[in-house]
Amino acid sequence: MDLLNILDQTMSTFSGMMWGTPLIILLVGGGFFFTIYSRFIPFRHFPHAIQILRGKYDDENDPGQISHFEALSSALASTVGMGNIGGVALAIHTGGPGALFWMWVSAIIGMATKYFTCTLSIMYRGKDDAGEVQGGPMYVIIEGISKIDKDGWILNKKAYPGLGKILAHLFAVAGLVGCLVLFQANQLAQIVRDLFYQPNGMFISNPMMGDTITGIVAAGIVSLVIFGGIKRIGKVASRLVPFMVIIYLVAAIAILGKHFSEIPTILSSILSDAFTGDAVLGGSLGSIIIIGIKRAAFSNEAGIGTEAMAHGAAKTKEPVREGLVAMMGPFIDTIVVCSITAFVILASGVDFHGDNGVTLTVMAFKYELGLLGEIILVIAVLSFSLSTMFGYSYYGRKCTSYLFGSKAKPIYNYFYVGTIILASVISIDIAINLIDGMFALMAIPTMTSAILLSPKVMAETRRYFSTLK
Repeated sequence: MDLLNILDQTMSTFSGMMWGTPLIILLVGGGFFFTIYSRFIPFRHFPHAIQILRGKYDDENDPGQISHFEALSSALASTVGMGNIGGVALAIHTGGPGALFWMWVSAIIGMATKYFTCTLSIMYRGKDDAGEVQGGPMYVIIEGISKIDKDGWILNKKAYPGLGKILAHLFAVAGLVGCLVLFQANQLAQIVRDLFYQPNGMFISNPMMGDTITGIVAAGIVSLVIFGGIKRIGKVASRLVPFMVIIYLVAAIAILGKHFSEIPTILSSILSDAFTGDAVLGGSLGSIIIIGIKRAAFSNEAGIGTEAMAHGAAKTKEPVREGLVAMMGPFIDTIVVCSITAFVILASGVDFHGDNGVTLTVMAFKYELGLLGEIILVIAVLSFSLSTMFGYSYYGRKCTSYLFGSKAKPIYNYFYVGTIILASVISIDIAINLIDGMFALMAIPTMTSAILLSPKVMAETRRYFSTLK
């Protein structure tokens, strides 16, 4: 057995072990708790969230680094990415159409989860060793759990400092690896390989050489942006994200328009398959639920904590405002973009038992729109994957800064860029299983701290809306 096979099996075992029943209960049960405990406040104030996003309450003098819109764009640059093109295709391939239903469930309760985690990311911002204001689960944990008072859920105050330090370091260490863009770089290389580097491709007949070239080019483009920090990432993302979403959705909606009469049938198959356990590879209802929730977590990151690091950089003095903006992420990402991708794949009639990941989505677009569909999807893949690479670098830098100090950030950037090249030549299974496992580790401290500090979020919520009125 060669080294790659050993690594593949190890990562598969690691991912399967982490994504067990306890984590599903923590993510889904926690999301339901946030939804009920908040009395559906995030959903009831969706129009107000849109006003905030449009800049009605922006103030350049507020603490932070980027605007509400740039914060959401930075977060969406990470979430609206290859998870929406390759990730949802992977979910359908491994879990059948029913996996999409469980992605919906995860996204709906994920909106409440993001409201809590991202409100906390502003409430409990800390400072790095350079004195710059920072947000994210590790700062929430240290500033919140370690200093929690009698209004929290746990009364043994002596346990908080130790618990806080363990959870904060667990998140930061997992984030160093979990925020690497192995899946995105791998899928980018795959679509370029399919088009240009296969034996019947236009240019290079050696796929390994082609993948390496793709990785080097992608790493070079990413370097031009990420070495400018979150402000440059925010500005690029705020321009790139709306453009890439619109061009992708226009093409996808055009395809669905051709199959409008079939949409009720597709919806029925999704709902029936979600409860029958008729999975392609899973074979049981439990496996479909896990696949759906896992892919939704990878797509919208609700409860994982990565998005809280982007929203924690927003210019605002009102934590609730950023929580309301953040909750729009799962709706845009999973309910809208992922669903449209899934409907296109199912409507096209391509065999989702065979090809996997982004190749399956390419086949669907090509089958429906011919060469034009293939070109549009290539542009979307380039935009989606590169924007995700921009956003995730910021997350990894924050984890590095927390663990090793702000001077270590440039070192992480070089490491991050190097892994883009590596990811371009490894298998999709190694990439996705490693990231899935690390996402699970990140979710444990993120959800634990959010549940413990949820009374604080509700107190802040009541204060904010009372002053707003």
